[in-house]
Amino acid sequence: MRIRRLMPGSRLAARLRPHGPTNLSRRCTRQWIVAAVAFGLVAVCCSVTLWAHGVSNRDAAFVRGVTGPAPAPFMYLGAKHMVTGYDHLLFLVGVIFFLHRTRDVVKYVSLFTLGHSVTLVVGVLTHVPANAFLIDAIIGLSVVYKGFENIGGFDRVVGYRPDARAAVLVFGLFHGLGLATKLQELGLPPRGLVANLLSFNAGVEMGQVLALMGVLVAFTYWRTRPGFLRYAFATNTSLMAGGFALLGYQLVGYVVNR
Repeated sequence: MRIRRLMPGSRLAARLRPHGPTNLSRRCTRQWIVAAVAFGLVAVCCSVTLWAHGVSNRDAAFVRGVTGPAPAPFMYLGAKHMVTGYDHLLFLVGVIFFLHRTRDVVKYVSLFTLGHSVTLVVGVLTHVPANAFLIDAIIGLSVVYKGFENIGGFDRVVGYRPDARAAVLVFGLFHGLGLATKLQELGLPPRGLVANLLSFNAGVEMGQVLALMGVLVAFTYWRTRPGFLRYAFATNTSLMAGGFALLGYQLVGYVVNR
């Protein structure tokens, strides 16, 4: 069975919406959003360490001690960071949630890849000054955005739907800048910097491909089940909750560490 990408005006998207009159549908949407915000705030308050991630002390010590080009280790570090980077993965899950055709998946993932590759490389090489907490807060917001878009929130609540391709590219720029801020904090040695940076970026792409393969396999199976559309709304609301939790945690970190 072919599953089209669910646009807010399609029949499948209509099935995804809560049943009932338009006003009731909007109220249900708002209730889910409020629940997502509340869940996110609770997650932040209950477990700060749950959302903390970055480069381990062992990896950081290795990076600072590098004295020249080390492509293989940096590729491994890049792949490891992407596979364990739940903020990037949550965003990508939202991006491909309703994408069925391979060319659509490739198109959107390529836009994301282009965005984060540019800012990762340029951010490190030019030492772009950016606050890591604020950038990561925007990354959390990107997860909220995708979940909200997937449930048709822009059409039903805002009355306007942004261009999905432009949004993925722009948020990709912020995701790459988030990676750049983490590498800048490590103080990469200048010798072999370009080679190591490009190797790290290549590793990020490898990790992204591996993670997406697993997600696509799971989605391909799930879409054949009768409950896919039934639980898609709740799943994307949970995605929003995770994004709100990331956003809240980073904003708290920004205030505390000023």
